[in-house]
Amino acid sequence: MGAHRRGGTVTAVAAHPVRDRYFDTLRAVALIRVVTYHTFGWALAGLVFPSMGVMFGLAGTLMAKSLERSAPKVVRGRLRRLLPPFWFWAFFVVLAMLIHGWMPGPAIVYWVLPLGDPPGSAWGVQAYEILWYLRTYLWLVLLSPLLLRLFRLAPLAVLPASLAPVLVLHFLWTPPDDRLGSALWDLSTYLFCWILGFAHRDGVLQRTRPAAVVLLSLAALGYGGWYAFAHQGAYGTYDLDEIPLAQAFWSAGFVTLLMWAKARFRIDFAGLARFRRLDRLVTVFNARAVTIYLWHEIALILAVPLIDRFWEVPAFAAYLPLESQWFLFGVGWVLIAGLVLLCGWVEDVAAKQRPRLLPGRGAARMGA
Repeated sequence: MGAHRRGGTVTAVAAHPVRDRYFDTLRAVALIRVVTYHTFGWALAGLVFPSMGVMFGLAGTLMAKSLERSAPKVVRGRLRRLLPPFWFWAFFVVLAMLIHGWMPGPAIVYWVLPLGDPPGSAWGVQAYEILWYLRTYLWLVLLSPLLLRLFRLAPLAVLPASLAPVLVLHFLWTPPDDRLGSALWDLSTYLFCWILGFAHRDGVLQRTRPAAVVLLSLAALGYGGWYAFAHQGAYGTYDLDEIPLAQAFWSAGFVTLLMWAKARFRIDFAGLARFRRLDRLVTVFNARAVTIYLWHEIALILAVPLIDRFWEVPAFAAYLPLESQWFLFGVGWVLIAGLVLLCGWVEDVAAKQRPRLLPGRGAARMGA
């Protein structure tokens, strides 16, 4: 997920935009948390920082801002920025699965436009299972002109009502266990966060009484946390990624507090510019968010056989913590950095910018 975010959460940034460093930092932290979760599998990670809810909230804010222009152009722009990096990544994933014996059917069309979960082989599932975020993001982008219009008719009614779909799916109607059902679950889980982005953009949170915002947010956090722990026997875990209802309410409360705090206390993280390396890192994470999100699982997959080869070097086997998950985490980030350099330029092309090795002031440019 954001996505992450991104012309939303996962798209490339403009060449010289005026950036909100608070949101940029949240997006960078969300991506780091995603990689951390996929490395260690910590069930607690979603409670500490619900990264996907944050990414959808940030995307909703940017979408509301963009829709001040022509809606069709905005939607086309979002698709243009997201799909080429996806197609570039998908070429390698699909080719690898074909080489390993996968026989595709008509559903391969979802590898062109991932409005449903793309099919694939069990061999490649770790690489492509992350695409639920892109699918959900695309649907929310397509629905945003209508959602924003509805929201602005009655913002204080529509915002809490956006939690109704996940309650309906959980208590009243179980969707089919197929592409449609998966899409409905994810849309309903993160709909509130997306519309919360609208509320932030339109100043609704600023105009709402602070006590009401804080109490309702804490109530949502309380319900989401209680449901996750009270029903971990049924789900086998308290991991929010496995419990949509808990995820929806925990993310709703958490992201509301983040958005409200920014509006209430005018947080902008402008002081980040004083720390040049950290500021540059945040810039890279935001400009290469699609690349990091799409390629991070492949980096973690490749890290395993690479570390296995380290065991063949006596000095490495003696002095490096090759069995540690933290070592895997570190090697994974090294590979992610390499993939950003090799593949990140596709985000520049998708954004109609000159391809660069890395974004930011003084960044090297490909072909320069």
